[in-house]
Amino acid sequence: MTKALIVVTSTAQFAGRKQATGVWLSEATHFHAVMREHGIDVDYVSPEGGYVPLDPGSILPENLDDATWSFYSDDAYRQRYLANAMKPADVNVADYDLIYFAGGHGTMWDFPGNKALAAIAQQIYANGGLVTAVCHGVVGLLPLVNPDGTAFIKDRKLTGFTNEEEAINKLTDAVPFLAEDALRKAGSDYSKAAAYTEHVVADGRLITGQNPQSARGVALKAIAALAKK
Repeated sequence: MTKALIVVTSTAQFAGRKQATGVWLSEATHFHAVMREHGIDVDYVSPEGGYVPLDPGSILPENLDDATWSFYSDDAYRQRYLANAMKPADVNVADYDLIYFAGGHGTMWDFPGNKALAAIAQQIYANGGLVTAVCHGVVGLLPLVNPDGTAFIKDRKLTGFTNEEEAINKLTDAVPFLAEDALRKAGSDYSKAAAYTEHVVADGRLITGQNPQSARGVALKAIAALAKK
């Protein structure tokens, strides 16, 4: 049975600021919804496991569309996925055909240096699976390496949250680095569209999306790629 692993942050606040953060909920739920629509089971994993913090902005009324609200208002969803994410050590890599790094500003602190999550993604890819990510979640790709030790994303076509979008958020100085800059520095073939418009890039079994508006598109491209396996 095909199964997907959604990676979410454990970080609940910006470093050095009295400002809450966490996963941007729609980036998890929009992807999850597409998996559900296609009969694909989903598990959530985070760097620390357990409780998953939510970015407060992601649950404001203007950001809670019907799809996201249907998940958030579901007791069973909150208890299984948001209260009890797996730890990396709990993951049996052989169970999963794809991994998806969801975004939210918290990822900027606990994804880039996480070797355990990187190892899971590398093994899923080595097993013929998909590696996917959206928005700030793309920084989870930074620690991945190829078997020869080179950066996994070097020369690969991808996208992720833009410097312009971070400036619109007025959080350029609040994050430890900028996702776009880091992806470019790692040697990726980075592309972007207008701020906060859907932009999804597929490079073989690597699929990435620019922003929250791209989460469903990443999932649909993942479904199409799985169908070709």
